[in-house]
Amino acid sequence: MDKKQRQQMILRIISENEVSTQSQLERFLFERGVNVGQSTLSRDIRELKLKKSRSDSNGAMCYTSGGEYTAWREITYNFIFAQSVISMDIAQNIVVLKCHPGMADAACKLVDEQKFDVVVGSIAGDDTVFILTKNEIHAESLFERLKRLKFRN
Repeated sequence: MDKKQRQQMILRIISENEVSTQSQLERFLFERGVNVGQSTLSRDIRELKLKKSRSDSNGAMCYTSGGEYTAWREITYNFIFAQSVISMDIAQNIVVLKCHPGMADAACKLVDEQKFDVVVGSIAGDDTVFILTKNEIHAESLFERLKRLKFRN
């Protein structure tokens, strides 16, 4: 299971259960076949911007989504990306997205929010996005990842 899948599972767990401690969250993950260390779990909690707030049922402090990252938001962005992008191409270390008029900004925002480690930067016009990567190999890797976003919906 990769980091993204694990973090989606964490979001699902805290939305379905009242989780008040990291050890509780670790146990829920373990029950689902995910063995994760404390440092990794702490990093996931930080990256997901999880907060603790009072539970409705018992008043205990439980993890909740910080609102910055939610599974719903990811689904929405993926759908927007898939609907916005018409075609994709690679030019050396640049991935080029051709979009419907006015939709390049939305596609570019998804790329930026995914924080792909191979991306140096991106820029969007009205119907075109340029994504600069570190080298040609990274451009090919990013192209394949974006292709999966485009065609999985």
